[in-house]
Amino acid sequence: MNILLILIVAVFSVAAILTMFRIIRGPSILDRAVASDVLLTEVMCVLGAEMAINGHTRSIPVLLIIAAVGVFGSISVARYVARRDNTTS
Repeated sequence: MNILLILIVAVFSVAAILTMFRIIRGPSILDRAVASDVLLTEVMCVLGAEMAINGHTRSIPVLLIIAAVGVFGSISVARYVARRDNTTS
């Protein structure tokens, strides 16, 4: 169990570091939006893995809130980019 936990932490840590690099580096707002969605998904996966390892379901409301924030954030960015593209053409 300890080896599995170390492997899970290592994989999610590397994924989070690479995602943060993409958020900081860009180059466009769409790249940053996709990277932030990936980061939210990684947080959800970590919470899900923690629930599976410890055998509880107390984090489900947190997962729902994170999912809602991700969806609404993606919709907001998409609308902003679409509106910006319409004004420049």
